[in-house]
Amino acid sequence: MEKRRLGRTGFLVTPISFGALPMQRCTMEEAGEVLIAALDAGINFVDTARAYTDSEAKIGRYIASRRSEYFLATKSMARTKAAMTEDIATSLATMKTEYIDIYQLHNVKTEQEWEAVMAPDGALVALKEAKAAGKIRHIGITGHNVDMLIRAVKTGEFSTVQVPFNCVEQRAMNDLFPLARSLDVGMIVMKPLGGGLIDHVDLALRFVLQQEGVVAIPGMDRIEHVTENLAAAQNFRQLNPEETAKLNALAAELGSNFCRRCGYCMPCAAGIDIPQMFIFHLQYTRYGLKTAIPARYQGAKVKASACIECGECEERCPYNLPIRERIKQVAKDLG
Repeated sequence: MEKRRLGRTGFLVTPISFGALPMQRCTMEEAGEVLIAALDAGINFVDTARAYTDSEAKIGRYIASRRSEYFLATKSMARTKAAMTEDIATSLATMKTEYIDIYQLHNVKTEQEWEAVMAPDGALVALKEAKAAGKIRHIGITGHNVDMLIRAVKTGEFSTVQVPFNCVEQRAMNDLFPLARSLDVGMIVMKPLGGGLIDHVDLALRFVLQQEGVVAIPGMDRIEHVTENLAAAQNFRQLNPEETAKLNALAAELGSNFCRRCGYCMPCAAGIDIPQMFIFHLQYTRYGLKTAIPARYQGAKVKASACIECGECEERCPYNLPIRERIKQVAKDLG
């Protein structure tokens, strides 16, 4: 499998690498099996986050002994110097490593957050100090707001940028990627499968890999995900017109207003599993599971009708989805 240079980091990483977000759904033992399978298959870049509950602990427990085999990235929602300093220390200890290859500002999306992380007592200062001390090797930034990421890349402060990109969300291809290439900033693609909703895995990943220099980190929480995802890189070929048309049709069907199951909307004040509600509704409406899904929905501990319309979920959603409106539709259709 070819490796791609991740911008000015100089790291040569596998074009399909490991996104750890869904490992939160695994038991400790299941996560260990997936992580070990990924390294055994040749994946050499692992991306996680402080916000991904126990994912750092799982990495520390199962693959810390193989630290020389992979590049490690994590990220923090901390916005102040003090909080980021603490998170860096926690990440190092939890993942049982002396250094982290890329430490990223996580999901910077508003002007207020930008000003906070860039302030004299902001998170970026802590990252720079940690880099000078050898605790981290490079500083990156992640987010879902392409305009904000363009602004960040132009500062020259960041070695990598992580952004959603797939057959539905293509803006980064025209606006962000050319800029990043010109400044030698490594490009990391999250949500290459739209949070799992793009079911043509091979086509979707090949679409991403067609972008020069881009590295994709699809989420993996089962061993079969490792095999399936790597196939796109091991047998890489450009999409032909028929395959492109198939992806375009899927993108048109999904539109831009779909849940990527990132989980940032959670926890719900009313106890609703919001991403699961949207999965139920998608399967009911798109896949025609008119009997099975209502039966499964009735088994949910808290149904969509319990929504109190507080709006906290919408404030946290990086895609600005009209969650309350969509939850109402789930309740209307499923009860």
